[in-house]
Order: sequence, then structure tokens, then C-alpha cells
Amino acid sequence: MSAMTPSTEMSEEMSEEMSGEVSGEVSEETPETARLIARGVSKSFGPIRALNEFDLEIGPGVTGLLGPNGSGKSTLLKLFSGQLRPDTGTVRVLGRDPFRDVSVFAALGLCPEQDKFYEELTGLDFVTALTRLHGYDARAARERAAAAMARVGMTAHERKPIRAMSRGMRQRTKIAQAIAHDPAIVLLDEPLTGADPVARAELIELIARLGAEGRCVVVSSHVLHEVEAMTHQVVLIRFGRLRAQGDIVRLRTLLDDRPYRIRVTTDAPRPLASRLLERLDHVRAVSVVADDALELTTLELDRACFDIPQLAGELGQTVRGFTSPDADLESLYRYLIEEA
Repeated sequence: MSAMTPSTEMSEEMSEEMSGEVSGEVSEETPETARLIARGVSKSFGPIRALNEFDLEIGPGVTGLLGPNGSGKSTLLKLFSGQLRPDTGTVRVLGRDPFRDVSVFAALGLCPEQDKFYEELTGLDFVTALTRLHGYDARAARERAAAAMARVGMTAHERKPIRAMSRGMRQRTKIAQAIAHDPAIVLLDEPLTGADPVARAELIELIARLGAEGRCVVVSSHVLHEVEAMTHQVVLIRFGRLRAQGDIVRLRTLLDDRPYRIRVTTDAPRPLASRLLERLDHVRAVSVVADDALELTTLELDRACFDIPQLAGELGQTVRGFTSPDADLESLYRYLIEEA
């Protein structure tokens, strides 16, 4: 894996603006501010550089960690969870080095991508055993394990041997062990793999609640619409470098060289389409896509949001729908990752 070439990398000014990073010393952390910090982190595996002078700071709430296969997502999670140490740079979890300071594990919950269990145990026994490793006595660990299994919707199946569980049940059990000890940091690597549609919806709701409770939750996933259902805060990685970090909508507005597509629903789209082309210099193209809808492209979203309803009103029309198919996570990912 090679580092991003200058021809595909964002300009330094835009990269700094989109990531929200400021160069300098590692900041002092408090539970209310940054909880995960990587500064100047590089990590190689033989000739392959998984992370290259990587800088990142993540605070409370749910953050989606996105990037193509081999971009460095799993390596970053292993650094934050203390499974790896960086070749260069600094990694901090709640102000502590997770590779050297074992006390950090009390505040850390990890759901790994790998599907590895003690297959002969029941789900409840498995979660109880791992919770005891955090220092709880047998009774407290059992109570916490049962509560965590209930939270992931596994009470009815908690006494089933893991070897007899479906993939979705195994995923729920992995998430249960990650949250049973009430950690401030929760790292989830592809947590919805194998879950059926109902389970996915329930787990998305659970993950969003974990963030709303003030935890720092990082979710690595390939399924963009599911990440968008959990959070609008994302980190995009490519070739081991940070491409962008922040709110999806804000990041999209910074891509001012990329036109927005806007879909307008109204009773008479053809007259409105003609008026838009005649009167608005920022509108590049308009097409009627249905009997009650048109789509246009513009580089000036704010002006379009003001001008279009005004012109519709001049024609005696009511705008019944106004959406931007380009102001979503899928479009942002395409612009910053796939087309870069």
C-alpha cells in the first residue's frame, strides 16, 4: 500500500479545514473533550504502510469510521484498543497510552470483526467470563452480563451454546461483552455483520443510544446508509491518511467545486424548469424526471434554497418536496474516496 500521491490528495488548506485538525502538541484530555487521540501515527507491516503520519481526535458521541478495504481502519482500532503500538507518533485513550497502561481497559469496550468464541459456552457464560476479567465478582459479573444481553435483545437466547447461535446472535453477543462493564469508549468493527434486517435496525438504535449517553463510540463499517442512520459524524480514511472528519452536511458544503443535485416536487415541473433556466445563473442544468418532479444542478446550494421557492411562488406553484440527493454520506464518500 502506498501513500496518497500529490495529484489525488486534497490541498493542505482544504484538508485542514475538513479535518478540523490544528497542528501542535497533544491536547490535554478530559472526559468532556477528546477521548481518542492519534498524533503523527505511522504503522507498517513489512513493506506495507497501514497508517502514514495519521492525526485524529475523537470525542463523545458516535463516529463512523469509513474507508475502502486496506485503508487502515482496523489498524487504527487495534492501536486505540492497545493491540498494537505505533511505529512513530502518539496514541492516547483518555489521556493514557493503551499499549502500556492496562488501566485503560476498564474504560474500553471492543467488538472485533473476527468471529472467535469459546464455542462450548452459552452466550451468558461467555459475557460473564469476560466481564469478570474487569475485576467484578461472580455475582456482579453475572448481573452485568444479563443486563448487557438484554440490551442487545438476547435474553431469550442467552443460555444457548454459542456454537448453536446464528451469525446475527453471535454479533449481538460480541456487542454485549463490549458494553457489559459500562465503558466510556466503545470500538465496534463491522458490528452489524450477519444480522438480519430487524436485528440491524435494533442494533443501529442501540449504537445511537450509546453515543447519546455520552460515550465515545467508533463504528467501522462498509454499509454507508447504516452509518448514516447512527450518526452524521464521520472519519474518512484512504491510503492510511485522514481524508476528512466532521459532520456529513458540513463536509459536503466544503466541496464547493462539486455541483449539488436538487430534486423539487411540484404540480407543474415543466414551467418551473423553464423559469429556473431563464432566471438563475447558478443553475447549470434542469431536467423533468416525473410528472410532479424536476432535478437541477447548482454550485450554490444556499442561493438555490432561497431562489427556487420564490420562483415557484411567482408561477403560483407550491413546492411540496425539496431534497438534495448529493447531500448524503454516499455522495460524500464517492467524492472523497472513490473519485479522489
